[in-house]
Amino acid sequence: MTDREGDDADARGDTTMTTESTTETGEPTRESSADEWGTVDRLRRTLNYAVLGGLLLLAAVSAVQLYLAVGRTISTFVVYEYRAPLMVAFNLVVLLLAALGISLQLRRLSGSEAE
Repeated sequence: MTDREGDDADARGDTTMTTESTTETGEPTRESSADEWGTVDRLRRTLNYAVLGGLLLLAAVSAVQLYLAVGRTISTFVVYEYRAPLMVAFNLVVLLLAALGISLQLRRLSGSEAE
């Protein structure tokens, strides 16, 4: 590893524990502990699941409260004939937004999103 590569690793904030050794040609090599990367991956995955659970709970509570508030508002200000179609449109928007947030988080958990 050259001094330039070491500076790049420091600039990126690489704090993994590495061991230095040399190859047959005398060039140093870096070996990082696979166990440390496994721990980081498990922690990241757990945090992503926690975020997903929090988003699901938040979406459920917010959807119920918003649904009730919009229902009262529609009953107050909208003529009876137009109440049902307006409630359908509102429920569809809420459902699509929740599905978007959940799908983004599931994509992150499955690892299919480019990092």
